[in-house]
Amino acid sequence: MKNRRTIIGIVIASLIVLVAVGGYFMFSDSGAGTETEQQADGQLWTCGMHPEVILDKPGNCPICGMKLVPVKGTGAVEEDMGDMQHEDMAADAQKEKKPKKERKILYWRAPMDPTEIYDRPGKSKMGMDLIPVYEDEAELGAGGTVRIDPVTVQNMGIRMARVEKRDFHKVIRTVGYIEYNEKTLYTVSPKISGWIERLYVDFTGQMVYPGQPLLEIYSPELVTTQEEYLLALNNLKLVNKTSFQSIRDGAESLLKASLQRLKYWDIPDSEIRRLEETGEVRKTLQLQAPARGVVIHKNAVEGSYVKEGQPLYQIADLSTVWVYATVYDHELPWIELGQEASMELSYLPGKTFKGRIIYIYPYLDKKARDVKIRMEFENPDLELRPGMYANVMIKGKTIPDALVIPSEAVIRSGVRNIVFVVREPGKFEPRQVKIGEEGEDGLLRILSGLLPGEKIVVSAQFMLDSESRLQEAIQKLLKERMKKQQSKGAESRPDEMEGMDHSKPMNEHAH
Repeated sequence: MKNRRTIIGIVIASLIVLVAVGGYFMFSDSGAGTETEQQADGQLWTCGMHPEVILDKPGNCPICGMKLVPVKGTGAVEEDMGDMQHEDMAADAQKEKKPKKERKILYWRAPMDPTEIYDRPGKSKMGMDLIPVYEDEAELGAGGTVRIDPVTVQNMGIRMARVEKRDFHKVIRTVGYIEYNEKTLYTVSPKISGWIERLYVDFTGQMVYPGQPLLEIYSPELVTTQEEYLLALNNLKLVNKTSFQSIRDGAESLLKASLQRLKYWDIPDSEIRRLEETGEVRKTLQLQAPARGVVIHKNAVEGSYVKEGQPLYQIADLSTVWVYATVYDHELPWIELGQEASMELSYLPGKTFKGRIIYIYPYLDKKARDVKIRMEFENPDLELRPGMYANVMIKGKTIPDALVIPSEAVIRSGVRNIVFVVREPGKFEPRQVKIGEEGEDGLLRILSGLLPGEKIVVSAQFMLDSESRLQEAIQKLLKERMKKQQSKGAESRPDEMEGMDHSKPMNEHAH
């Protein structure tokens, strides 16, 4: 009985082992078949972060380690590539029978610069003959033409615009600071030494007007000179009656010398006439304001002794002010003397002041890499105060008939600039362009790479760029496969050709 139980246990254990081994091989064969079917279907796998990574089996991205995802529509792409190969072989067989189809020229380009394109044949900037770019060549170009279903295009929210030709100008915006007009600064200083007897303008910031008294200076030297002038004047009156000409000439010379000394000290003619008529000597000299302006410096103190030439007042005429600003060296070609400039102040929103550029400094700041410019603005209401900062806008020179597009249409990679051109609905061609300056209203000047009237993409182009790189990587992988298949076919063809009867004609390929 005990032996019987042992035998039954061994049989049951054997059955369990057999079932387990059978199931393992069954599932292994099923998985291998599935993987083989997937590979047979030509499924490709890519990384969501790096679309240029294309593999023919699942796994992880070799760059970031993320799991690869299946590429949609791989079978269709491979079918197209297979059809292309099939059609090429058929075309080779019927090359002599069928006439060549006329190829469509999209545009003409320079041999040495693919971004230099034209809409008609001619010469390039280097004097070389332009070469045509055909439609089929553009489709197989380096960028990879992107095909997207029109419904998907609408869902992506792709916006488009036309390449325009218009007058283009660059607006230079910078920050300026207001200073005094150096041409309307006045310094008041005496031409005679003495003591300040009386002070009329006694604080900084006071507004003064032409001829307004500023101060009075007592000078013993002035008093002596006035007395000498009166003495010479009386002496001339006495000697006029004498018959000796030399005496009269000496008296006239003395009078002229005394008068000249008074004029050197800026004694006005009215004061000299008063001295001649009244004979009264004034012990003080009055200094007057030379022009309308504001006292910005005052060194005069009542009762103090001043020397000749010592600055006592500095007066600034604020009817015009200077505004200094800086521009970068690459902006210099856009500005010139006499150019109009506008300015706005933060404390006067909505009010714009108009001025002009009066000087461009001939040197560059080595550290900031910018150039200083000077502008002049009218200031009749004295709203522009020296020391203020302002926002300055300079409208640059106008370039007529410039090629412009919205700035947002350009994908800047740091190495090249790409714009997507709409070839037809759902078909987009990435094209490299050379860009110029950015102007007003977000417009960008295009130097080469586009033609007037072409339709371009101005939004969602980054998704198109990703799709373009993905399709380019797929085509590259499939072309490598085709080359391998062709090389294998070429190796097997000689063996097959040995057993063929060359006396019989070949049947044409049936479609």
